[in-house]
Amino acid sequence: MGYDPAKLPPQVRGLNAITGAMSLIAILLIVQIWLLTATLESYLAGRHGAALPAAIISGVIFLFCFGLYRFVNSIDRKVR
Repeated sequence: MGYDPAKLPPQVRGLNAITGAMSLIAILLIVQIWLLTATLESYLAGRHGAALPAAIISGVIFLFCFGLYRFVNSIDRKVR
């Protein structure tokens, strides 16, 4: 009688997975924009040591978003 996600149609399960992944991508992009802003402000203030770690973290966020993008594409292909 309870909620069983396994009984949902594949289209609904795929849509739920895509919605979750897209929400996570949006949050990560907001974090990346904040990181860029903070790093640029720090760099312009003369503290150049923060640029390299921020670039590395930004690259990791990019790779994670790219992985989520590939996940969304694979789910979309399976559902269609």
